Amino acid sequence: MTQAHLTRRRFATILGGAFLLSISVLLLAPLVGPIELSLPTALSDGSSLDAEILLRARLPRVLFAALVGGALAVSGVVFQAILRNPLASPFTLGVSGGGSLGAVLAILLGWEVSFHGISFLPLASLAGATTVVLIVYSLSKTQRHFSPLTLLLSGVVLNYICAALILLVHYFSNFTKSFMMMRWMMGALDVYDFGVVMTLLPFILIGLALLLRYSRYLNVLSAGEDWAASRGVQVERLVTLQYFGASLLTGSVVAYCGPIGFVGLIVPHILRLLLGADHRILLPTAFLMGGTFLVICDTIARTVLAPTEIPVGIFTSILGGPFFLWLLLHRRKELFFGG
Repeated sequence: MTQAHLTRRRFATILGGAFLLSISVLLLAPLVGPIELSLPTALSDGSSLDAEILLRARLPRVLFAALVGGALAVSGVVFQAILRNPLASPFTLGVSGGGSLGAVLAILLGWEVSFHGISFLPLASLAGATTVVLIVYSLSKTQRHFSPLTLLLSGVVLNYICAALILLVHYFSNFTKSFMMMRWMMGALDVYDFGVVMTLLPFILIGLALLLRYSRYLNVLSAGEDWAASRGVQVERLVTLQYFGASLLTGSVVAYCGPIGFVGLIVPHILRLLLGADHRILLPTAFLMGGTFLVICDTIARTVLAPTEIPVGIFTSILGGPFFLWLLLHRRKELFFGG
């Protein structure tokens, strides 16, 4: 049996297992909640309370969580690869900071309302994220030689600047608007329907297609820019495409749910420990497992203290922080050097 055949067989086995696990969670999660429902009644009587809860409340939320978690996990894999930094996450390069700044400015100006079904808050957040992405990329091009290190440092600096401006906006806001800003910054998945899922889906598909198209080159890039260039990889073009693709995923989901931390940091590292560092397998598996992880987290967050809900961004941080510290202390070699 050839090496190529073994690789294809391993790819099919891993991706098939991840897909089955993801589908199982997506089917079970809408049935879990503080209010028990009858699945036969929900499916047979569209006007029943059970159908209302299942089809209009829980199912759109579960699908939305799967898209958000998958996008953040894939973005984490890509940012760690192009920056060659194990601590890089979807929020390292300021995308989240720009999106959050746009959102809090929209709340301050009273733009959180909808007009003819179009909400200005996600648009403002997406505009903020796009602005930061373009500024960071422009700064990385100021030198004659394009440098991922410059990209990283520029993103970190812009992230701090956005954080300071967000605090400034809070300072000049009244109590009501400040509370709305704080609530948005916690990250939540509790106010959306199928319309938002369908709006977000094209952004996710475009970003994923762009990232998966060049995933095999990330394996070479992980060994270093010079090594990749010697193997015929156009490093600057590859980093640029991956940067914009991952930023599109991050900015689009943050625009609708706010910043949700640790998904793009923990899931990629767990998968690297389990599967290795082949990005052809890692990227699609990260999308499935990132979505599964966030669906599970959100299901627990909305039921553990029912009828009160914990914003899922808080829950993932509470869960992810200690876990990552354990991973850092006990699996340090695998974490930083891929085994």
